[in-house]
Amino acid sequence: MRPYILAENNWKNLKHQRFDLAVLPWGATEAHNYHMPYGTDVFEAESIAAGAGKFAWEKGAKVVILPVLPFGVNTGQSDIYLDINMNPSTQMAILKDIVTVLDRQGVKKFLILNSHGGNDFKTMLRELGLQFPDMLLVTCNWYQALDKSLYFEEAGDHADEMETSLIMYLHSRLVLPLEEAGEGKEKKSVIPGIREKWAWAERKWSEVTQDTGIGNPKKSTAEKGERYFHDVCAKVGQLMIDLCKVDRKKMYE
Repeated sequence: MRPYILAENNWKNLKHQRFDLAVLPWGATEAHNYHMPYGTDVFEAESIAAGAGKFAWEKGAKVVILPVLPFGVNTGQSDIYLDINMNPSTQMAILKDIVTVLDRQGVKKFLILNSHGGNDFKTMLRELGLQFPDMLLVTCNWYQALDKSLYFEEAGDHADEMETSLIMYLHSRLVLPLEEAGEGKEKKSVIPGIREKWAWAERKWSEVTQDTGIGNPKKSTAEKGERYFHDVCAKVGQLMIDLCKVDRKKMYE
């Protein structure tokens, strides 16, 4: 039993154990190019949460990792077969239920470890913050924690070299040979403001990419994935440590 993993814990231990921070890994279930599993975001969220939790726990942080949520916002992929969409309003309802439990039971710090670009929890946490003023509510995107160019040659944001390398390291049996992968070519918006990223509109996935990937995965290796995994777990783990240590009333200096 890993004492920081809720799903592996038991009542004998939890009856007397108390945590400072609860972490909710949140992924998605969706196509990842031709060669990657639909559970890519879930596997990443679960593994990085556990790895970061181990890093934090071994340094004395009282952190508990909740079970991963496997469905994310996939409104732009409604025509991609079996991409499962969870609406933001549903996510909000789930978050409120979880935060209610934590608040009632005295776990006053909460972190969402997000593993899917379509999820955006900031506005939800703003609203929940008014309802639970004693809670410290935080969200992070693990895939933005490090400079990817220090680890990978090809840029991308979905089933790219980074994600492929990670899953080759974490679950190699689920990755098809790279010669079967598409090149992850992305069509850009014809609207300059959107292309320049100071304006936004949801991408219609099937019109943007032929193989559902964005970013060329052909240079991926398990060795790259292993190095990135350990570094991102350390970075996220340090965030968990910092959240456990911080005084809610002394957040700024």
